[in-house]
Amino acid sequence: MTTRAFSFFRAGGFEQVRFDSGKDLLALEHLDQKLWVALACPTKGLAFDARTLELIDTEKDGRIRAKELIEAVKWTGTLLKNPDDLLKGADALPLSAIDDTTSEGKRIIEAAKTVLVGLKKPDGSSIAVADTADASKAFHAQPFNGDGVVTAASAGSDETAKALLADVIACVGSVEDKSGQPGINEDKVKAFFADVAAYVPWLQKAEADASLLPLKADTAAAFDSLKAVRTKVDDYFARCRLAAFDSRAAAALNREEKEYLALAAKDLTITADEVKAFPLARIAADAPLPLDKGLNPAWAGAMATFSAKVVTPLLGAKSALTEAEWAQLTAKFSAHEAWLGTKAGASVEKLGGERLKALAKDGARAPLDVLFAKEKECEPAAQAIASVERLVRFVRDLHRLANNFVSFREFYQRKGPAIFQVGTLYLDQRAAELCVRVDDAGKHATMAPLSRACLVYCDCARPATGEKMTIVAAMTDGDSDNLMVGRNGVFYDRDGKDWDATVTKLVDNPISIRQAFWSPYKKLVRFVEEQVAKRAAAAEEASHKDVLGKAVAVDKSADSGKSEVAPKKLDIGVVAALGVAVGGITAALGALLQAFFGLGLWMPLGFVGLLLLISGPSMLVAWLKLRQRNIGPLLDANGWAVNARALLNVPFGRSLTKVAALPRGSHVDTVDPFAEKKRPWKLYLALLVLLGLAVGYYLGKLDGWLPPAARSTAVLKDIAPATEAPAPTPEPDAPKAK
Repeated sequence: MTTRAFSFFRAGGFEQVRFDSGKDLLALEHLDQKLWVALACPTKGLAFDARTLELIDTEKDGRIRAKELIEAVKWTGTLLKNPDDLLKGADALPLSAIDDTTSEGKRIIEAAKTVLVGLKKPDGSSIAVADTADASKAFHAQPFNGDGVVTAASAGSDETAKALLADVIACVGSVEDKSGQPGINEDKVKAFFADVAAYVPWLQKAEADASLLPLKADTAAAFDSLKAVRTKVDDYFARCRLAAFDSRAAAALNREEKEYLALAAKDLTITADEVKAFPLARIAADAPLPLDKGLNPAWAGAMATFSAKVVTPLLGAKSALTEAEWAQLTAKFSAHEAWLGTKAGASVEKLGGERLKALAKDGARAPLDVLFAKEKECEPAAQAIASVERLVRFVRDLHRLANNFVSFREFYQRKGPAIFQVGTLYLDQRAAELCVRVDDAGKHATMAPLSRACLVYCDCARPATGEKMTIVAAMTDGDSDNLMVGRNGVFYDRDGKDWDATVTKLVDNPISIRQAFWSPYKKLVRFVEEQVAKRAAAAEEASHKDVLGKAVAVDKSADSGKSEVAPKKLDIGVVAALGVAVGGITAALGALLQAFFGLGLWMPLGFVGLLLLISGPSMLVAWLKLRQRNIGPLLDANGWAVNARALLNVPFGRSLTKVAALPRGSHVDTVDPFAEKKRPWKLYLALLVLLGLAVGYYLGKLDGWLPPAARSTAVLKDIAPATEAPAPTPEPDAPKAK
């Protein structure tokens, strides 16, 4: 492979190619595909020209692959004088920009001029995408438009061709012409006349052999009536032979009485499956089959048809049929059945024998051949118009597609939304711009959570038009406190249309380090609120039961004349346990305060350390997940083949989700007439500080900043209680007498 030096830029944590010139884009085939950001993308669900994607998708499988994009770029480059025109993204292409030194270039220029003349722009020097769309629409509306399909309009006033075209459509179906009308192509005509050629000889074989149609024109209906009852009649005679072999089997062959009892308990109809499963008639040794009376009522209608169409024409009027006569009837139709097994070309049978014999003659398809010849004459013009449309669209769109496929330059530059961003979701005072359409919810459920992003799935609808779709939005700023299933928002698509959006699913992941810092405290508050609510509910229920119990007790006491029993006093053990608990909590709190105030000047650092001890693990997990947040799985779940780890770091994520903020210079009236009564938080804070100083002074933690006389050790010594007298000072020993 030829190597070429490309320019790259770094974004999303990896290097991406830059297309700064047309030559860079034309050298796309020489760029190692390991350096491509994506190797495939879907043709649907993108904010990109669908017709351009359809033209690039030469395999017509609904996906754009690297090879198809390379071929589109190469073809376009060979038709331009200056490849830098690919970078302009202009909606109109000057005819002077097309390379007229090649035969294909000359043909496209001539076709473009023809299109402009047809659009009454004979002096036009450029052709736009809208011009090619109008020209294609007008050309496709013509009876002969070069698409290989002929319609009733193509036949004009030729009634023979119209009738033949209608026969083909009735037998083998139609294809849609580019005008939108049903028609046929040469493949349909070949299939039709192949069936005619196979069916007519098969039909003529029966005309030559009378044994194949024992009842002539009535044979088909008679055989159908015989087939309808054949299995049941065979079953009847088999049972009769078994009864003749052993008379003890007759009762079982006729079904047991308990089965009739079970049927009698139901709403009985002659079409009930239980009745149809019973024998055709009562079983007896070598008994003939009755044709009128004594038949299973569920089979009476089918047997009457069989008797009228088969028995009477071949054997005469009969009230019963022996097994030998049954064998004779089936033998009469054996040749017919074998002949039916060789039927070919059944699709044309509905046209009838006479019409098919006429179509089997030489030259029967000549009227259609004339139409297809005229259609073929228009193919060059159709191809030329298609080439003009293809070139104009490719010159406008290929550079942008490359910047959303080979690299994600358009996404990471944030100058405009990428082609996979289908709109903006407004929800919870945020505007989420990274919104992707969801076509396969099952695949999304597996892949999308691997993006490590906070995802909100929404069902969107426009009641006025009946349109519906599902999107997933990545929330990359703010918090997830108020995100919940069932919330409503508004989604604006790339065309500016607004949709009602309802949250249907959440994939919770960290949004920011700030959210992770406050997460433990919010969880604690929610836990306390839940516990308080549970205990309040339990207390209310207990109180309700107690009131009801006392009311019942009073009622019983009044009825019995007895006084109410005094409530049991609080157990001394409970009081002791509560005292121990309170003492333990007080001791723990005192130890904590002593350790905290023991830090002295390091108390602020201790406070910070305490916060980090609580919030640190949550922040660490959030930091790790935010480093892994990438858009790849989100797009892979939509049919992309993302070839890189396209990260969404915190600063870039903030740019994708706009949080509500007041405009600069706004005036805010902070007086709320319905605001809750303010609490004296400053007083509470001052009291808390004084309490802390008092505890610190008591523990001697402030002695280092106080004069000796004011230190807690001196003050406490002075105010010590004087209840105990000081110990007497021992007197010195008296001198001994000599």
